[in-house]
Amino acid sequence: MSEESSKVKLPEFINGDGYQLTSLDKVIGLARSKSLWPLPFATSCCGIEFMATMASTYDFARFGSERPSFSPRQADMLMVMGTIAKKMGPVLRQVYEQMAEPRWVIAVGACACSGGVFDTYSVLQGIDKVIPVDVYVPGCPPRPEQIIDGVMKLQELVKNEPMRRRNTPEYKALLASYGITVN
Repeated sequence: MSEESSKVKLPEFINGDGYQLTSLDKVIGLARSKSLWPLPFATSCCGIEFMATMASTYDFARFGSERPSFSPRQADMLMVMGTIAKKMGPVLRQVYEQMAEPRWVIAVGACACSGGVFDTYSVLQGIDKVIPVDVYVPGCPPRPEQIIDGVMKLQELVKNEPMRRRNTPEYKALLASYGITVN
């Protein structure tokens, strides 16, 4: 028996760009994107839409977010929904700072995105004045389908985010621009 005939021929997909070969960044990104734990910060009508999103009709759990956390230390996705008064700004910032890295923020509804119809001295004109926002979900109030679409966009962002992005000087400069200290 010759030496060539005794070797086992490998299937094509092992030698090429098959599904079995990937980078650690992609595996961790996929795992993170499918296991986001939301922290709902709801102050008004958008919170009702979030409740509908969590119910059986829309089944938010199928996106890996079936466990809403009401402790910032156990959540990685902050969902800010509704009108945020300026007095609530420091509270929102404190909740954000208590979350562990990596953390992501979704602004749900016109009020959280831009102050909505409340262009007054007491309403914060967008939560991006106090914390960085990753995804904006517009609407007054947004439908559950829009909230799900926003979460799917965040999942895509999380899946493609490099593991070391949170340690870059650019990210640290972004947080410093909000006055948030990096540990």
